[in-house]
Amino acid sequence: MLFNAPVFLLAFLPTVLAGFFLIGAFRKQEWAILWLVGASLFFYAWWRPDFVFLILASILFNYLMGLRLGSRPNSGVLAFGVAMNLALLGWFKYSGFLATVMNDLANADLPVPHLLLPLGISFYTFQQIAYLVDANSGEAQERSLSRYALFVTFFPQLIAGPIVHHREMLSQFHRPETYTPRLDNLVLGLGAFSIGLFKKVFIADPLAWPVQMAFGPAAQGIAPPVADAWFGGVAYTLQLYFDFSGYSDMAIGLGLMFGIRLPVNFASPYKSASIIEFWSRWHITLTRFLTSYIYNPLVMTITRRRMAAGKPVLNQKRPKATPFIVQLAIPTLLTFFLAGIWHGAGWQFVAFGLIHGVLLVVNQGWRAARTVVIPGVAFGPWGRVAGVGVTFLAVTVSLVFFRSDSLEHALLIVGAMAGFGGTLDGVSSLGGPELSAMAPMQMLVWRFSSMHGVLIAAALAIVWILPNTPQYIERLEGVVERLSESRRSKTRWRLPSIKWPAALAAGNRFLQGSCVGVLLALALLRALSVAPSEFLYYTF
Repeated sequence: MLFNAPVFLLAFLPTVLAGFFLIGAFRKQEWAILWLVGASLFFYAWWRPDFVFLILASILFNYLMGLRLGSRPNSGVLAFGVAMNLALLGWFKYSGFLATVMNDLANADLPVPHLLLPLGISFYTFQQIAYLVDANSGEAQERSLSRYALFVTFFPQLIAGPIVHHREMLSQFHRPETYTPRLDNLVLGLGAFSIGLFKKVFIADPLAWPVQMAFGPAAQGIAPPVADAWFGGVAYTLQLYFDFSGYSDMAIGLGLMFGIRLPVNFASPYKSASIIEFWSRWHITLTRFLTSYIYNPLVMTITRRRMAAGKPVLNQKRPKATPFIVQLAIPTLLTFFLAGIWHGAGWQFVAFGLIHGVLLVVNQGWRAARTVVIPGVAFGPWGRVAGVGVTFLAVTVSLVFFRSDSLEHALLIVGAMAGFGGTLDGVSSLGGPELSAMAPMQMLVWRFSSMHGVLIAAALAIVWILPNTPQYIERLEGVVERLSESRRSKTRWRLPSIKWPAALAAGNRFLQGSCVGVLLALALLRALSVAPSEFLYYTF
C-alpha cells in the first residue's frame, strides 16, 4: 500500500487512527499495540501476502535472540544473530548477482536465482541488527513480543525508514498519553504529511520524464547528448531527493498523528558545502547506523591494535599519512563500500559507494591539511557558495551510478557529461529534429526553458533557498501553541499591546501554517486524481 494511494488516504489511515485511539480510550494499551501490529501487517500484506510470513519469522528469531542477549550478553551469540540476518538479506538481494559474478569470473555453471526482493527487507534487517547489538550492550531489551513486533512493523517507517532505535520509539509507546488523541500532534502530523505528499506528487513524479533524457538512451546502450546527460542527471538528483524526503516527511507526519516522534531523515542536504556535511544531512538515520555499527568499531579496533603494537596513532592537530590512511581512509572506504551494496546488488552500486568513500577521504584529508597549511583561514560566504556548487555536482555525478541499470550504462552517461556525448539519432522521441544541429550549451538552455526545465529550476530554488520540513513544522508548532493558549485564556476578547517584531513573527508563523493547508489541499486533489506511483526507495 502506498502513502499516496486513495485507499490509504481515505480508508486505511482514518480507520487505523480511529481504532487506535478508541481502544486507547478504554485504557487497553496492549490491545491498542496489537491493533497497530495487525494494521501494519495488513499494510505490508497489501503488496504480497506471502512475504508476511518472512517478516514474522524474522521478528520471532530476533525477538528470541534479543531475550538471550539481554539476559546473558555473548559476542558469539551476537555474531550468529547478525550473520543470520545478513544471510536472509543476502539470499534475497545478492544471490543472483553473486552467482552471475562467479559464472563470469570462474566459468562456473551456477544456476542464477531470480528472486523477488521482499519490500523493506533492507530497512527492517538493519533495524533488527541494531537492536541485537544494543541488546548485547545492555542498551535495549524488549520482553513483550507484541511491542517488539510493533517496533519492527510500525507501518509509517516499515518500508523505507527512518531506521529507528528500539529505545527512541518503543519508550514512547510506554507513555499513557500516547493513547489519547491530541490536537497539536494531529495538526503537526498532518502538516508534515502534507509537505511530503506535495513533494511526491507535484515535484518527484513529474521529474520522471526529464530523467529519461539521460537514462533512457543509456539503457539502450546509446550515449545521450552532453546537454541531455546533465539535464537528466540533475533531474534525477532532484527526483530522488523529493521522492525519498517526501516519504520520510510523510512517515514522520504519520508517526506524529499517533503521538510518536520519529527521527528526522533529511536536513537540506543540497545546502551542504562538503561531502562530509552532505552525509550528516542526507538519509541521517542510515548515516547514524553506518557510523555507530560499522565505522566507529572499525576505527576503534584499528586504533587499539596500533597502540598495542607501539605504532603511531592519528593526531588530529598534526596528522601524518600512515595513521590517516590506516585509521580513517580504510574504514571510510570499507564503510561506504558496504553502504553501496546495501542499496543494491550490482557493480554500479559498488561504484556509487566507493565514489562517496573516496570523496569523503579527500574531504577528510583536506580538513586535516588545512589545520597545518592554512590554519585559521576562513573562506567566507562565497567560499561556501562554491562548496555547495561543487558538492552538488559531485553528488549528481555519483547518483548516475545509483540510478543506472548497470555499470556500463552509468559510464555512458558520465562519459557524456564529460563531453563525449552522442547525438539525437535514434532517440528522436526525446527531442525534435531541430535539436540535432544545436550546440551542447544551446541545447541545455533550450531544455531548461521547457516546462520540465522550469520545474527543475523551481526544485533547485526550493532546496537551496527555502527552509526544510522540520523547520516548517517548528514554525507550525508555534502557531498551534498560540492557538492552544488562546483557547485556554479566560478573557475571550482583548486588545494586546502591539510589539511589532513579535507581531511580524507571529504573522509569519501564521502564514507558514496557512501555506501548509494549501499544500495539503493541492496534494490531496492531485493524489486522488492520478494513479499512485511507487516511491523510489521501495526497490531497496
